[in-house]
Amino acid sequence: MLQGTASHAGKSLMVAGLARIMAQDGFSVAPFKAQNMSLNSFISADGGEMGRAQVVQAEAAGVEPLVDMNPVLLKPTTDTGAQVVVKGQPVGTMTARDYHQYKLGLLNAVSESLERLRRSFQVVIIEGAGSPAEINFRGHDIANMTIAEIADAPVCLVGDIERGGVFASLVGTMELLQPEEQERVAGLVINKFRGDRAILEPGIDFLEARCQRPVLGVVPFIKDLGIEEEDSVALASGGKQRGAGAAFRQWEQALWPSDTRGGKAVPEAGAVKARIIRLPRMSNFTDFDALADCPGFECRYVEHPAGLAGVDLIIIPGTKSTLADLRFLWSSGLAARIIRLSQTGTPVIGICGGFQMLGKRILDLHGLDSSPGSAKALGLLDVETVFEPEKKTRRTRATVTGANALLAPGTMVNGYEIHMGRTSLGPGASPLLATEAGSDGAVSASGLVFGTYLHGFFDSDEVLAGLLHHFGCPAALPLLDRDALKEHQYDRLARELRLALDMERIYSIAGIV
Repeated sequence: MLQGTASHAGKSLMVAGLARIMAQDGFSVAPFKAQNMSLNSFISADGGEMGRAQVVQAEAAGVEPLVDMNPVLLKPTTDTGAQVVVKGQPVGTMTARDYHQYKLGLLNAVSESLERLRRSFQVVIIEGAGSPAEINFRGHDIANMTIAEIADAPVCLVGDIERGGVFASLVGTMELLQPEEQERVAGLVINKFRGDRAILEPGIDFLEARCQRPVLGVVPFIKDLGIEEEDSVALASGGKQRGAGAAFRQWEQALWPSDTRGGKAVPEAGAVKARIIRLPRMSNFTDFDALADCPGFECRYVEHPAGLAGVDLIIIPGTKSTLADLRFLWSSGLAARIIRLSQTGTPVIGICGGFQMLGKRILDLHGLDSSPGSAKALGLLDVETVFEPEKKTRRTRATVTGANALLAPGTMVNGYEIHMGRTSLGPGASPLLATEAGSDGAVSASGLVFGTYLHGFFDSDEVLAGLLHHFGCPAALPLLDRDALKEHQYDRLARELRLALDMERIYSIAGIV
């Protein structure tokens, strides 16, 4: 089990790298995180919702993502409340106080998921959450030392040196653990180091002497590693979308030194200026990684109307709190600016909650998203949305219909739905997609405004190429081989960890011969 001295110490990425190493070494490997808090989720093959961090780890291990890898997912709705998803299905929305009392009842579900993975895989790598030394959670822990005890798993403690204070963090964490918990810690790891390791040696000697535990490695900060971030904390407001774009461009240069794909030059000047509205409660920000990676697009997040100057394409993303984020659009002046730009011909695309906001009205009669009532939306699509208790979670294959001005009819899309709204189309809108179950989304009469419930919409090469063609940037398929990029980056991460970590000792600690 990997635990950290704090959130964002790099546990998720390290689990992915170790999973890749062990898979390369011939073991069947599964990741496991009992409880994950994230608005970045995915739908497994059986329709269950899970955190994308465990999806990334499963990809690195070369296995299909399973809900058992993340049996409890918390999706924050406010600063003090979250929707609780257990084994892929929502069980309710709770305040932090209510969940604190409720979560101990989830230990059986967590233990069952872990046991199924242990029966199915040779190695399970467990990731903790936050810090095991948060003493206010002692007695209510279902993510850290309680799980290590259930699994009888040795623990490697990871500290983040990039933030500073790594020695105090590691020593302080050990000091705050109970004696029996300290016994489970088999080694320490220093993560995200920049510089000459020799400078660290006195600190490493101190750590090993003070904690009586070996330092299993010093992992360098790995620049431009094109692997999905766990959550939107990684996004830079007003800056470029932080996807795998830089890493991809380095990698593709080695494959196509002439900077061409399919015999056609990739446009550099005059790139399409795509602006993604950074909603306060934005979900599934990885929906836009492929767009950001694609040569010909310049993607930035914006929070103010001034950020839409000179824009070519506006995108409103998904959200966990549609009505609250709709109020943000109106109060910030973004709504008025988007409406004006749309009226002068700027295309606008909405994904999931963003699609709902493009309509005329949103009704929440049962108070599922906020207080019961209705709200005026942007009015760019002739649709209305009613929130319903049932949550739709499924993977979907679809094709674009003929009513779209941006994309050619028949354009293929693969994606997944995670929403609680039912959207009805009026006479001024047409379906955007023909799906296996009927239809999805809506397109305005002009064809320049459309919305869809499908997350992963921009992962389609055909969608990206169609948008580039609309903006006068010819593009030949395939644009990106994102699967090959992911494999390359997982292998790169594994190489870095093999160099930085004492893998022989880690295998020994894990009981793997």
